[in-house]
Amino acid sequence: MLPDVAIVESPLSVDAVLAAVADPGIGGVVVFVGTVRDHDGPDGAERGVQALEYSAHPTALRALAGVAQSVSEAHPGVRLAAHHRTGPLAVGDLAVVVAAAAPHRQDAFVAARSLIDELKTQVPIWKHQTFDDGSEEWVGLP
Repeated sequence: MLPDVAIVESPLSVDAVLAAVADPGIGGVVVFVGTVRDHDGPDGAERGVQALEYSAHPTALRALAGVAQSVSEAHPGVRLAAHHRTGPLAVGDLAVVVAAAAPHRQDAFVAARSLIDELKTQVPIWKHQTFDDGSEEWVGLP
């Protein structure tokens, strides 16, 4: 089964991601939910986040599908899903939800970690943050 991937401007649903990996042969499901926090900053200089927006390159969905397929091939028998949000988000909003489901929990943990790590490094989705002090930062640009 192909991994379920999506890049959307609407709010994400953990239930939708869980449904995408559901199967009667699954014994363990690992879900990672990335949320917008109220602080961040470059080089460990934590500042309050006033605004945050994710932008995706037009090839981002294809890149996400490729990453998910690669992780799937490296972890046979594991079902995968990854949904990422774009547009303006508020503190507490879900930015990304990934799930890995496998007959045994260890396989699900390893695949979920691989999926989120590869997504963050390979999929052209960028975060633009504006801080309380008026400064701005782009995260993920090449």
